[in-house]
Amino acid sequence: MPRLPSCVLLLGFVSVALAPGGAAAQSPFDGRWSVLFNTDRGECERSYRAGVRIFDGYITADANGFNLDGRVSRNGSVRAIISAQGQAASGAGRLSRTQGGGVWRGRGSRGYCAGTWLAQREY
Repeated sequence: MPRLPSCVLLLGFVSVALAPGGAAAQSPFDGRWSVLFNTDRGECERSYRAGVRIFDGYITADANGFNLDGRVSRNGSVRAIISAQGQAASGAGRLSRTQGGGVWRGRGSRGYCAGTWLAQREY
């Protein structure tokens, strides 16, 4: 399992599960997104970028080695939990059709960290 950057205690949105092939998109937020996580408190990396996918409202990532349970509701409300190698974080926020943001907090190898995240839809 790859080692998490210490700030991936974010709302990482990261996992390998890809959407089932051939099914039509069901959520207005479905697609690829780039998410920038910034640390405001704690000894985590100052920033970290991750690619994510949303399919039918479920959030998954473009990288291996992370466990993720994330969901986007029809109104754009986001909630997610990420974990790997004894580190875990949760986050919440809101998406529009092209961008979004929110907050994250978690505990990792260096202790408690918290910050914000910004998402941009990729076309």
